[in-house]
Amino acid sequence: MSRSVIRRGATAWAMGSVLLVSSAQLGMRWGMSRLPSPELWLDPAVLAQLDISAVLVIAAAIIAYALSMLAWLLALRDLPLSRAYSLLSVSYVLVYALAAALPFFHETFTVSKTLGVILIVMGVLTINLRRLSSTPPQGFCS
Repeated sequence: MSRSVIRRGATAWAMGSVLLVSSAQLGMRWGMSRLPSPELWLDPAVLAQLDISAVLVIAAAIIAYALSMLAWLLALRDLPLSRAYSLLSVSYVLVYALAAALPFFHETFTVSKTLGVILIVMGVLTINLRRLSSTPPQGFCS
């Protein structure tokens, strides 16, 4: 199998991990915003009134985190660390954009946050887009 095919597969695993961890972050935020403070969870009166949908979303988010870790391990097998870790930054972009765009998160877009996200995207693109050149990178065969 060619090196580029292996890298594409590893990038797919990395992006799958990013999607899962971003979903987990959003799910945790949504679920925790619907539950009482953790110090009240042991109170039987409060326990009886817990929002079961929030608990289920948090449980699903924990599973998404676990699957994200599995996908990340598969990505790290074949993807250079410099590329892999830059892809993690995409999670910040997704979480920010979705949290601000979806009304039930009560987040807002701000100029400073949006500029920061643009810088993150530019950094990820800089690291991951292959430069157009006639010479292959050192240490790799064409």
